[in-house]
Amino acid sequence: MIRTSHIRTFSLMLCLALLVAGFGGLMAYRMEILRLAETLDQSLTLTRRSIETEIDRFRYLPEVAEEDVRISRAVTAPQNAKAVADANRYLETIAAVSGADQLYLLDQSGIAIAASNWNTPDTFVGIDYSFRPYFRDAIETGTGRFYGIGVTTGRPGYFLSSRVELGGGDIAVLVVKIDLTPLQATWRLAAVDTAIADADGIIFLSGQPEWLYRPLFALDARTRAQIAATRSYEGVNFDSSKALLAAPPSSLTDVQPVDLAGRSLLLRRLPMEQDDWQVIQANPVADARLTALATAAILGLTTLAAALLVQTLLQRRRMIRMRLQQSRLLEQQVERRTRELAAEIETRIAAESELTRAQDALIHSEKMAALGRMSAAIVHEISQPLAAMEATLAAAAIGGTRDHRGTAKRIETTRGHIRRMLRTIKHLKSFSRKDTGTLTPVDMDRVIENAIELVRHRADDIGAQLTCDCPGDAPPVMGGMVRLEQVLVNLLLNALDAVVASAAGQVVVTREVTPEAVIVTVKDNGVGLDAEAIAKIGEPFFSHKQDGEGLGLGVAISQSIVQDFHGTLHYDASLGQGTCATVTLPRAEQRNRKSAA
Repeated sequence: MIRTSHIRTFSLMLCLALLVAGFGGLMAYRMEILRLAETLDQSLTLTRRSIETEIDRFRYLPEVAEEDVRISRAVTAPQNAKAVADANRYLETIAAVSGADQLYLLDQSGIAIAASNWNTPDTFVGIDYSFRPYFRDAIETGTGRFYGIGVTTGRPGYFLSSRVELGGGDIAVLVVKIDLTPLQATWRLAAVDTAIADADGIIFLSGQPEWLYRPLFALDARTRAQIAATRSYEGVNFDSSKALLAAPPSSLTDVQPVDLAGRSLLLRRLPMEQDDWQVIQANPVADARLTALATAAILGLTTLAAALLVQTLLQRRRMIRMRLQQSRLLEQQVERRTRELAAEIETRIAAESELTRAQDALIHSEKMAALGRMSAAIVHEISQPLAAMEATLAAAAIGGTRDHRGTAKRIETTRGHIRRMLRTIKHLKSFSRKDTGTLTPVDMDRVIENAIELVRHRADDIGAQLTCDCPGDAPPVMGGMVRLEQVLVNLLLNALDAVVASAAGQVVVTREVTPEAVIVTVKDNGVGLDAEAIAKIGEPFFSHKQDGEGLGLGVAISQSIVQDFHGTLHYDASLGQGTCATVTLPRAEQRNRKSAA
């Protein structure tokens, strides 16, 4: 029973969807056709205006040219070779300047007296054009116009004629031939199909080559006979030419697609009354049909989906009533769990903060431990200049009244000792202060220089040779000046501690630059470390020194600092061959590029 109800409901929804899709698709198709017709009508108006503009350039050319005396002389004296030659050259000049295809003069019997192409093999001179309508119309009404294929040249053109009347009863006709075929090249590039048909419906200009010289509708026998008599389309056989349209002419007044040369097109026409032509434009309706089909599909699917959605919502509404109580219970559980998680997060944040403070305290303690390890050398470094200052000042006091030059020299020596102590104190103050933790570009060469200056007294105290091999300038790295100095000081002190027992202890600092990083190594020639010590060297509170010397945190803290700066600290050592500590830090520009990416 329930299954039958579902099938009936779905069938009703499907019928409703099909009804909406059919009606919506039909309306969409009609609207697309009307829009397409409006677009074609606007385009037709512009196209007609461009054609009229092109023709208007030459429409009054025959009337203007006939005013010249050379034309009247040729008309009155056609046997005068000089008069005819002057007329030929005049017409040739006018045609070249105006851009007309040809310009020629006919006598009252229709024979060409002079022409702009007088000096070409297919000249019009001497040809009888009395059969042409433009000649007869000009003789009878004063002007004429005609489009056709030239019987002499075989090239199509538009002929505009004007009657020339002279005193004494002499009559002639001046004709200008215009080449409109360049318009076809422009139309071929357009988005719509464009053509021009004459009064009989024959297309004589078209952007579609297969339309050219084909009638829109079937021609009757009288029309075909008239075309043959005027030789309008010389060489075209209209008896075998198939009409483009099978529909009657009245169908073109409706906004309905037609079958044109095997294509379904929307065709629109606009008359050119002055020339008795009609401009035609057509556009395929396939896009309109696709739009209609898409609209129908969207409306049908949307309707079906909406109906299914309504049914689903009704079903879900019943289910919601059943699950409200469960939802309330679940919300209570989620709220309770959220409070527990919030408390846990706060606890972890507090633990992290405490851990950070403890780590900072350990780092500072390690600094103080390093200062303690250097205290003897520092005391010696400061006490030695103080003793020298006392002796110098005593000597200055004794000889101050007798030897002024010696006194000044002793005072300058004393100032040198003072500067030396100040420099030592400055390094100690900088090393002992706490770092802010902010990452900034750091000059690694300056870090190395400061670290060596801090431990130089320790090296001198134990008689070790401390050297630095840092060629060129190193690019900056991202880190903190004080913490990097702490790392270098710790590595240098460890290296000096390793060579205390050596008679010729050496500690060498080198710096290398790669495209990605700056690499600093601290190498000593001390006793070295075994594999077990290397494996544990980074662990907190591990130390291979005597009890009481250091906290066992130096390497662990140094490793943590280097990792904070996205670098690495690596140890290589062998028993009896010394130890090599390598610090690798990425260049500042590499860090900035990765951050930007």
